[in-house]
Amino acid sequence: MKIQKEIVLPDPGQSFKLFTPSLRNHFYWHYHPEYELVYVEAITGIRHVGQHISSFMESDLVLIGPNVPHLNFDYGIETAYHQIVVQLKEHFLGDAFKETAEFYNINQLLKKAYLGLSFTGNTKRIVCEKLRHMQSLSHFEQLISLLQVFQILATSNEVIELNEQDTSIKLFLDDKIRMGTVYKYIHANYDKKPDVNVVAANVHLSTAAFCRYFKKQTKITFTDFVNQYRITQAKTLLLKGLTISETCYEVGFESLSHFNKLFKKITGENPSVFKKRHA
Repeated sequence: MKIQKEIVLPDPGQSFKLFTPSLRNHFYWHYHPEYELVYVEAITGIRHVGQHISSFMESDLVLIGPNVPHLNFDYGIETAYHQIVVQLKEHFLGDAFKETAEFYNINQLLKKAYLGLSFTGNTKRIVCEKLRHMQSLSHFEQLISLLQVFQILATSNEVIELNEQDTSIKLFLDDKIRMGTVYKYIHANYDKKPDVNVVAANVHLSTAAFCRYFKKQTKITFTDFVNQYRITQAKTLLLKGLTISETCYEVGFESLSHFNKLFKKITGENPSVFKKRHA
């Protein structure tokens, strides 16, 4: 359950790795010295990059810098999904990005990747199409296409910075809290009454110390984290055909009005609007 270092090994004849991992039942809180570009399609899922935690709908496109801890984007997804990942070394083209004028925008993009960058709109759609097509290309053609992808990302204004500061592994090396323990407990108990005292005891901290630690690491409270997780699960249940009332009680809420209010606060729309929009 503790944070792991992933060893990235490109295929022979390649300077980067392009693959379609499937780890939905595996909690993989990890880091690696390589840049990573992740595209995932799913009804809903969890985005946990550095200190940032949120959920995504339908699809997500994120660029992650070297040594930034992150959770596999398909963790806990219970519906059909598809994922494409590109991993490349920090200097996979030597100093080309720094010394070649035409790569200026890409170099600036990679400099900001330590924050975790989420791309939306047409940028996400175009890059998705290119990533899908790349899988059928030769290694050389994949490299050219990857440079085009980075240029698209580098010149896009449809981007969200997920973190406000450096969250690379140097900030986590002394971490004695195993985030896997927290996720495992919440996943097993989100539909009941998750008890922060139990989680604190599981990671060998007092409740007060755990709450301070958790807020510092994730920028949200334990209660807010549980509610985000519940709403993420609620989205899946609504799209599986459950009624709003059924979904409310299925994910652990005792008040329908509270569920509706919290759903709108987190997603920006009422459950009924969400259900109709994705019907």
